Amino acid sequence: MFMKKIFFFLTIVSLTQISTAQVTSATFGAMQARQIGPAVMGGRTTVIQGVDNEPRTIYIGTAGGGVWKTTNAGVTFNSVFDKYCQSIGAIAVDQQHPKTVYVGTGESNMRNTVSIGEGLYKTTDGGDNWSRIGGLDSTEHISKIIVDTKNSNVVYVAAPGPLWSDSKHRGLYKSTDGGKTFEKIFYINEKTGCADIAVDPSNTNIIYATTWEFRRKPYAFSSGGMNSGIFKSTDGGKTWKELTNGIPKKPIGRTAIALAPSEPNHLVAIIEAEKTGLYISNDGGDTWKAQSSTVNVVSRPFYFSCLVIDPKDSKRVYRPGFQFSYSDDGGYSFADGGFSSAGVHSDHHALWVNPQYTNQLYLGTDGGVYMSTDRGASWIHLATLPVSQFYHVAFDSKTPYNVYGGLQDNGSWYAPSQSPFGIKNADWKFVYGGDGFWVQPDGVDDNFVYAESQGGEIGRIDLKEGTSVTIKPQQGAGEEKLRFNWNTPIVIGAKNKKNLYMGAQYLYRSTDKGSTWTRISPDLTTNDKKKQEQEKSGGLSADNTSAENHCTIFTIAESPLDENIVWAGTDDGNLQYTTDAGKTWTNVAANYAAAGIPAQTWVSSIEPSRYDKNIVYATFENHMYGDHRTYAAKSTDMGKTWKRFTSDEFTGFAHKIREDLVNKDLLFLGTEMGLFASVDGGNKWFRMKNNIPWKALVRDIQINPVTNDLILATHGRGIIIVDNISAMRNMTADIASREVLIFPGKPVNLSMGKLQTSGTLGDGWYGGNTSQQAPIQYYFKNRLNVGDVKVEVYDKEGKLVQSIPGTKRKGINVVYWNMRSTPPKVANGTKPDFSGLTAPLVLPGEYSIKIKVGDKTYDNKMQLVAEEKPTFTMADRKVQYETAMKLFNLHEQLATLTEGITNKQQVLKADLEKAKSPKVKKLIQEYVDKLEELRGTLVPTKQTSLFADEKRLREDISDVYQALCGQEAAPSNLQLARVDGLTTEVGKAAEKEKTLTQQYAEKIKAALVKEGLGDNKPKVENKANQ
Repeated sequence: MFMKKIFFFLTIVSLTQISTAQVTSATFGAMQARQIGPAVMGGRTTVIQGVDNEPRTIYIGTAGGGVWKTTNAGVTFNSVFDKYCQSIGAIAVDQQHPKTVYVGTGESNMRNTVSIGEGLYKTTDGGDNWSRIGGLDSTEHISKIIVDTKNSNVVYVAAPGPLWSDSKHRGLYKSTDGGKTFEKIFYINEKTGCADIAVDPSNTNIIYATTWEFRRKPYAFSSGGMNSGIFKSTDGGKTWKELTNGIPKKPIGRTAIALAPSEPNHLVAIIEAEKTGLYISNDGGDTWKAQSSTVNVVSRPFYFSCLVIDPKDSKRVYRPGFQFSYSDDGGYSFADGGFSSAGVHSDHHALWVNPQYTNQLYLGTDGGVYMSTDRGASWIHLATLPVSQFYHVAFDSKTPYNVYGGLQDNGSWYAPSQSPFGIKNADWKFVYGGDGFWVQPDGVDDNFVYAESQGGEIGRIDLKEGTSVTIKPQQGAGEEKLRFNWNTPIVIGAKNKKNLYMGAQYLYRSTDKGSTWTRISPDLTTNDKKKQEQEKSGGLSADNTSAENHCTIFTIAESPLDENIVWAGTDDGNLQYTTDAGKTWTNVAANYAAAGIPAQTWVSSIEPSRYDKNIVYATFENHMYGDHRTYAAKSTDMGKTWKRFTSDEFTGFAHKIREDLVNKDLLFLGTEMGLFASVDGGNKWFRMKNNIPWKALVRDIQINPVTNDLILATHGRGIIIVDNISAMRNMTADIASREVLIFPGKPVNLSMGKLQTSGTLGDGWYGGNTSQQAPIQYYFKNRLNVGDVKVEVYDKEGKLVQSIPGTKRKGINVVYWNMRSTPPKVANGTKPDFSGLTAPLVLPGEYSIKIKVGDKTYDNKMQLVAEEKPTFTMADRKVQYETAMKLFNLHEQLATLTEGITNKQQVLKADLEKAKSPKVKKLIQEYVDKLEELRGTLVPTKQTSLFADEKRLREDISDVYQALCGQEAAPSNLQLARVDGLTTEVGKAAEKEKTLTQQYAEKIKAALVKEGLGDNKPKVENKANQ
């Protein structure tokens, strides 16, 4: 008996594993996400590179949004890098073969939130297909790529290398076989990388390279060292000489260098030093001279590393920095464009000058891409790039719900999840300034929102009044100075929506919208004083912007089952909880370390289960110590023990884990390189790819309990929404093992829809709406390779309402029924009639869904429900439907009538050709003309221009029919009267055709028989007369 039980258990486990093994990203591929932007404010743009001989084609690289391409000079852009790393450091076009493009991943603007790369990619077809090449996968950051202008096989790659750790994977690399292999041709040590390069276009053996010693820690940044410098090679990188004549005394930091293509011996460099300065050489770098410069030219050199000389005018030098500066004398003097420079966002990182028309510039900033056609005197924002960098996302309880979030260097915003004609740039509303992070609608009153800028500068915003109040907790008597993280958590209680939490090193709670705060914890961090010396941070360039604030609370979570249970995680590795609303705290950091998670790891998110108080999930990230592995874990005993989730699918350090609201086994994990899901409680994971960039920087995840939408905050691709994840909730081992299944759906509201799915009003980016139609979801265990799939809808009498072509993909399939019948057959005329594209909305009730696959049929039900409204009662709905169906039938009657007339005319014209007697010919022609005269009253027959309108009986029917099909209202008295009139007119037309047949048909037949042409000829008559 014991052995039988063991066998039964193993069998069940085996079947479950086989079934769940079938669940992959492809299973849910039909659940296409909506990317709703915005593009009204862009994200950090790191590189811009155009095609010299076709300058309308430009490639844009972004900090977290991948690579975008325009072929119309920036009017529109298309993403061409969705399957790969989204952090871009460099792009180079092979100008001799412009469809060949190289992309270096890993942004090199070395701020605290910079992401990492996965090496070098190449396309030879303009971005349609990419391959990872060269073996540079571990460089993590690539700052520049140059293709030899005389030999396309020669490619140089500058790699500053890892930001958070020592590494041999840095320096200057060279390929002589088009990127297949690379040789490291210049290397200093494990701490020093190659920051910038320039190649003399007249002699491509002459190369300039700048080296940079730098390092970030979670709590400090150091830019500069004795190994930074400027070097030159005159033999293609075989040997190098350091350029020191006129260069400032070491240590030095990052150096940006630019060479004038039209005068290659003219070089300009910005050198970070104890006194950062601008230096010019006119002899190929042999000697340098310091020049006076503006504050902008020398500001923040580790972050602003762009320096460009006009390709045709060596005197015109551009310095994009905190703002835009330019020189007309080769760099000896600069003028600033002003802080706003005609509205241009601050923090500039990239510039491309059109070599065919050097007045045209493209500028990359923290706020997106701008274009100038007057050398930078004025700019326009190209608001079609949805690469905004969100840290977090929240939603409210409105219909449609709004999404809220804070963005890197772009403040805090909110927008509706759906909007007429799609979500437009104009739908996004500004809430709060600075760098935006957490934005939380009040848990009780959606008219109030909490938002912040860096370092915990929180405000309460009244959306109705348009006012804000600062509510930041303040240091109390006898307390240490408050330490707020760059990305300070602001959290609404999951159990008690009145609770508002905020963390410094202490945890604070407010129950009155932040008017008063109560400190409910001691210092929950390690309080390591060595990690609190931020005023010394920056190295050669002091940089203390709260980005390195440390020993702070980073994540807060109230249990959805008990408001007295609150969890807090810190950036220095502590994970603590209270079960008595803050009176006492327990630190379980040592326990998660026992599961193989590094002890000092940031606790990036905490998710207390809604099914069991003892269950808690957490994510940890250790990338600031050079460890980019994915750490996510689950505890079932309040943190005493932990089980780490592992998967070969995982890429990137973990930001967020989310448990589903309905199915406890459905989990979502957001990392620096993708969104992952599990349908079996975390045993197996798969990457979600359904219109989500495969390696999107997923910083936050929310699930709307009403719409069942999965809402993602990405740091580079804006807000992404996966509508209605019910099919994922329903995906059990049993379902996965079935060949075909129709998923049950919740009752569908019978409506014509409040919103258009998409539109083209105005300009800028558009994010589509959720479909307003009834979804029919079904599952195929395997892709159907043979035969067709039909989805059929039947009413309660078993009458076919509509047949819809089905999709055949493996996994979830979705088709949409517009809740209408098949449109009527409409009479043909010389212009189209769009009544043939619509039908009345059906009545509420139960409908049968049949999926026909080959010779098999699968059934399920769908319930349509209608909201009872004073302005549109059920009685009104029935009258509307019945009236519209009368017009539907009139269209079909008229179509039959005109088709009969046309068929009859064709037969008569053939007889006319054969007839011999002029008298018979005249009789036939007379009948043809009479029929045409009648047809001309029924449909347009003479239209020669789109704007020359003919309104006939068909159009009269359509006028009322289309109005009724497009309105949710009872027919008016005049509409009802008009239907009666049209019914009479169609009847009269049929009678007239019948009269003509009686008048001519027998005469013509007899005449043709007399001529020997009428034998065995079928009688000419119209179906409408039968």
